[in-house]
Amino acid sequence: MCVALMASATAAAQTEDKYELWGPTSRDTQSGVIIRAGYVIGGTTPLPLPAEIRSINEFKPLGGITLGADAYHMFSRHWGLQLGWHFFYEGFHTGADVKNYRMGITKDGNYLEGNFTGTDITDTKMFGATIPLTATYRISPRWNVSAGPFVSILYHKTFEGEVYDGYLREGDPTGQKVEMTRDNPATYDFSDNMLNCYWGLQLLFDWKAMRHMNVFGGVDWACSGVFPGDFETVEFKMFPIYAKLGLAYRY
Repeated sequence: MCVALMASATAAAQTEDKYELWGPTSRDTQSGVIIRAGYVIGGTTPLPLPAEIRSINEFKPLGGITLGADAYHMFSRHWGLQLGWHFFYEGFHTGADVKNYRMGITKDGNYLEGNFTGTDITDTKMFGATIPLTATYRISPRWNVSAGPFVSILYHKTFEGEVYDGYLREGDPTGQKVEMTRDNPATYDFSDNMLNCYWGLQLLFDWKAMRHMNVFGGVDWACSGVFPGDFETVEFKMFPIYAKLGLAYRY
């Protein structure tokens, strides 16, 4: 009986030693800062895909970066809170075949609105800052998971593209037919119609590779669109959804 108790106490002490070794919940320092740098990949998409999008022919993330910091405080060995400020650059390129897709385009210097059928090419780029407030759960001495809401503020944004190999019905699906070819496409630019901020949920994992060095990965999943609700040219919400992977230094 005494041997079993001693073994149990030794195991508990070893576990406690591991938590102390990998921090940050030592009895003296339960707060600190995590500096992060990573690669971002993803896109801005409607969810679910509307019936007007018949097929996606190409999807090429343009890549991006995230740089920032999280201030943390652990209230216990397992639970804590993080508040961050992360600068980011995100972008993607996509091409799709669409039918009766609501569009506002410029063709030969004239602005036209209506329903387009054909090929749609879109490029989106966003530069801004994300402010997440997340609850942290310490799964083990070396693994943390954090989740919570975020707000992203956009300093620069573009949403532009071109359409070709098809036609636009002006006004409605029975309107006048205006054709576009690959050699003479129509263009569009909705950059000025984009909102300056959106919100969503962040999920983040941290693995402590070294005493002060973390490997992190996660996803920022927007819950609000990048266009206002009264923007009729794009009839469905477009959600930025981006994954990230990188390294962090923990103070």
